[in-house]
Amino acid sequence: MRPRLQIFARAPVPGECKTRMIPALGPGGAAALHENLVRHTLQTAHRWRARRPDGEVELWCAPDPDHRFFADCAREFDVALRSQPQGDLGARMWLALMDSLASGSLPLLVGTDCPWLDPEALDSVLRAAARHDCAFIPAEDGGYVAVSLARAVPELFAAVDWGSERVMAQTRRRAARVGATLAEVGRLPDVDDPPDLQRLRADATLAHLVPPVSST
Repeated sequence: MRPRLQIFARAPVPGECKTRMIPALGPGGAAALHENLVRHTLQTAHRWRARRPDGEVELWCAPDPDHRFFADCAREFDVALRSQPQGDLGARMWLALMDSLASGSLPLLVGTDCPWLDPEALDSVLRAAARHDCAFIPAEDGGYVAVSLARAVPELFAAVDWGSERVMAQTRRRAARVGATLAEVGRLPDVDDPPDLQRLRADATLAHLVPPVSST
């Protein structure tokens, strides 16, 4: 199956993205951090596609692709823009993944909160998905930073407490309940809360992603 990388991202509007970072960075700084993380993820996608000429990249936009930032990303990184569906995170992920499977592609869905994702990690999930029904890179905080589905797994994302430390465990149980095989590849940190900024600043290759504090 042709691999398709699907990136979920919000528009970098102050006060509407990375809201848990506002106490540390201010609304403008939190939005700038989010913008930097989105661009970094797209740079990773660009490097991944260079080694996978059969691969496709889509940027799934919220609230819609009309924001100027997304248009700039489409031009700069040559990615297709899609609108995120309505619903909670699980519903939106499910519909995006099913869209890819319906077209005959092998989907790999990621967010933009894990700058430690690299092309090798993305390929490792796709290899695992080739041998299982679904494959994940778990996050250190109990969620996950990447998911690939080789087939539709009913109810995989139903009744999941998104944003909690229970996300990966609940998804595991969902897969087991319907008899789906699930692979977990490695484990990575993500950038969700102010304490995560310390790790990001300590990484010499990623520290530039943290903007100065902004009150706007």
